[in-house]
Parts: sequence; structure tokens; C-alpha cells
Amino acid sequence: MKYIKQFTLILTISFIGELLKEIVPFPIPASIYGMVLLFLCLETGIIRLPSVEETAKYLIEIMPLMFIPAGVGLLESWGILYPILAKTAIIIIISTIIVMAVSGKVTQGVIRCYGHKKTLEADNNE
Repeated sequence: MKYIKQFTLILTISFIGELLKEIVPFPIPASIYGMVLLFLCLETGIIRLPSVEETAKYLIEIMPLMFIPAGVGLLESWGILYPILAKTAIIIIISTIIVMAVSGKVTQGVIRCYGHKKTLEADNNE
């Protein structure tokens, strides 16, 4: 019963995200609205983490299964994709490298900032 309550809460937030997508004129997917809403609810304490934690962990564990329909769709579209395969591969490789570089730089910046804050805190405590 606990899992049904948690799943219902997650689905309710997702549904509110769907409603926001229809109301707000920005080109943002409904799932993003839902994730932001859930994050805000967790941060403000409207929803406590134990209220969704176990079901969220389960959904993350089965996430790879969610990619199977997309993979099958790609296989069924092979005839359409084959002529543009080289262009698509180049775009994928370049965008992957860019994402890796930007993620690395952001991570380094966060680590430097966090390390700087720890140094300042240590100096203040002395």
C-alpha cells in the first residue's frame, strides 16, 4: 500500500507538470515541469523524502527498461536513418565531446568553489 501511495504522489506531481505545460507558453517538456515541482516540494518540505524515496529508487532501478521502446523505434526506422547515418554519427560524437567538456568544467568549478568555502570555514574556526 505504501508503494501505491508513493507512486500516486509522483504521478500527481507529473500530472501537474502536464497541466503546466498546457498553461505556460514555454517550449519546456512536461516532465521537466514535474521534476522541478517535485524538487521544489522536497526542498520546501511540502513533501518529505520518505514519502517518495522507495518508489523513486525502484523507478530509477528499472529506468533502463524505459529505453527499450526507443531502441526498437530506431531499429524500425533503420531505412530512414541509414542515408544520414554518417552525419548523425558525427553530430553525436561532437555533441558528446562538448557535453563531457562542459560537464567537466562545471564539476571542476563546483569542486573549487566547495574547496574554497571549506578553506574559508576552516580559517574562520581558528
